[in-house]
Amino acid sequence: MTEHVAGIADAAARSRVVVVGGGASGLVAAMECAKVGIAVTVLEASSHTGGVLRTRDVAGLPLDVGAESFATRGGHVRQLIDDLGLSGEVVDPRPGGAWIAGIPGVGAAPIPKGGLLGIPANPWDESVRRVIGWGGAWRAYLDRLRPPLTIGHDRSLGHLVRTRMGTKVLDRLVAPVTSGVYSSHPDDIDVDLAAPGLNTALTRTGSLSGAVAELVGGRTTSPGAAVGGLVGGMGRLADALVARLRELGVEVRTDASVASIERGESAGTFRVVLDGDDAETLTADAVVLAVGEHESRRLAAPLVPTLAPEVSGSAPVVEVITLVVDAPALDAAPRGTGVLTVPGSHAAKALTHSTAKWPWVADAAGPGVHVIRLSFGAQDEAPATENLSDEDAAALALSEASALLGVPLTLDALRGSDRQRYVQAQPGSVLGRPERVAAARASIQAVPRLGVVGAWVAGTGLAQVVPDAKAEADRVRRQVLWGPTGEPPAAP
Repeated sequence: MTEHVAGIADAAARSRVVVVGGGASGLVAAMECAKVGIAVTVLEASSHTGGVLRTRDVAGLPLDVGAESFATRGGHVRQLIDDLGLSGEVVDPRPGGAWIAGIPGVGAAPIPKGGLLGIPANPWDESVRRVIGWGGAWRAYLDRLRPPLTIGHDRSLGHLVRTRMGTKVLDRLVAPVTSGVYSSHPDDIDVDLAAPGLNTALTRTGSLSGAVAELVGGRTTSPGAAVGGLVGGMGRLADALVARLRELGVEVRTDASVASIERGESAGTFRVVLDGDDAETLTADAVVLAVGEHESRRLAAPLVPTLAPEVSGSAPVVEVITLVVDAPALDAAPRGTGVLTVPGSHAAKALTHSTAKWPWVADAAGPGVHVIRLSFGAQDEAPATENLSDEDAAALALSEASALLGVPLTLDALRGSDRQRYVQAQPGSVLGRPERVAAARASIQAVPRLGVVGAWVAGTGLAQVVPDAKAEADRVRRQVLWGPTGEPPAAP
């Protein structure tokens, strides 16, 4: 047994893994490989690591300008946070609820509680009726009279809601949620993935509203309430990961763009060619791709002849504008912790009132000073800010914030702003997406010691990205230590 352990340690010491991409998935994968003594190099094309885990100084305040929270389901992210010594920095959001804006004839109203993806359990509830009106409530009530599907089921969320409860429920309640959360239209969302068990419950209860009531039970919280954040911003998680990697001897390089990955001169090795005049080349025993779908497919294609072409137009582009404003009128949080918009009604798809949502942000900002984040852009829709200068983008965001929050906000109240552009991974709940992703990942994994991680294969959100990166890193490091099968040799 001692000789066996010594052999593994020797194999680890003689091996090198190159991780292409320094976002959350790449940093986690690098840490998992480095834990067992494998030499690891992380190559990040931009000037900073962390990907969407990004904290910036805006008007003197450290603020999240990318991901602002993590889903608590599964406990995977919390375990990572604990392992990195940040347990005492976890904070819960205030339970202030959120609103929907751009409702025809209504303007804005609180999001009804107790629903599922915006689908109400009771269309006659006063909060629901306020959004969809009496006509919308009567149309939604017809759901109770329609026969349930007994053969097969409806996979499209949009089609299911439209046929059973009508267009007002779809456009005013469901579409703001799918656009704001998934950057996708309800017609493209797979019911079985976004709301597991909904179709089955519909058949069992006889109606869509009954199915929602059964699934949510007595829950009265708003969608997305099961999240946590970090005092000082989620960027601290990326900083802690990089610090841990350096403790483990990992080389983390920024401004290191990869031009290509080729097969190495020795069997089972790779040549990682960097961009630049000197065309620096690294030799690796394994490579983990931790970049977006387009870049992952580009780099993997020469090594993976079976890799299917990428589906065009699949990645929404989103711009996040963060504003710091002097606005004592917002102290009372007149529209809760944020606002979703009816698609087509406003230039922004969503707003987060950060000082109303996060106690640590409010404490840092002080009385009368508020932090507001707005998101622009969705599926097949370029951000309204795309061709604007930073100053004009901030002015548009301020105008949108004023309209969405119902409080006048003028340019002279603006203390500072930040603008970030992200290419989002298409959500895993989009129709046909899981099959395409599974096929791509299987093709890449068929090449020994080549792995792929990130939101485009794992699904969006740290709660999915973190455990997936750990599992994929474990698969790759097993192949590095024990050969193509990834299985340890039988005990003598």
